Amino acid sequence: MRLILCIVVCLGAAGIGSLLTTPALRPWYASLSKPSWTPPNWLFGPVWTILYIAMAIAAWLVWRKVGLTAAPMQLFLLQLLFNVAWSAVFFRLRSPGPAFAEIVMLWFAILATTIEFWRVVPAAGWLLLPYLIWVSYATALNFSIWRLNA
Repeated sequence: MRLILCIVVCLGAAGIGSLLTTPALRPWYASLSKPSWTPPNWLFGPVWTILYIAMAIAAWLVWRKVGLTAAPMQLFLLQLLFNVAWSAVFFRLRSPGPAFAEIVMLWFAILATTIEFWRVVPAAGWLLLPYLIWVSYATALNFSIWRLNA
């Protein structure tokens, strides 16, 4: 049951992010100058779905060991809030500059969560590693879009 709850929470965050993102894709995001290494829009959905499911499994593994109120789980929830907030700042507010500052905070929250998860259940740390890598890429992309459109 905990695994299902973790999946629901993570996919719920994904759904909220999608609701914040989708209305801005056209015309705003489509009109922005982007670097040549920007992935096609269709790629984001499948990548994020896989990442959210991996995040859910990692959270479930750690929750089983330390409980929901332990620091690693609190970090997990914090990074999940930062994750949703980035969509609000970048797409809803259409503010790549402030979104860059927000995604840097997200990156550090993911890093801290990954380290803490690794200490509790190494497999959970491994499951968060692709997420950290993807957000590293997204951070560079956010920065480039901000600078190209400033």
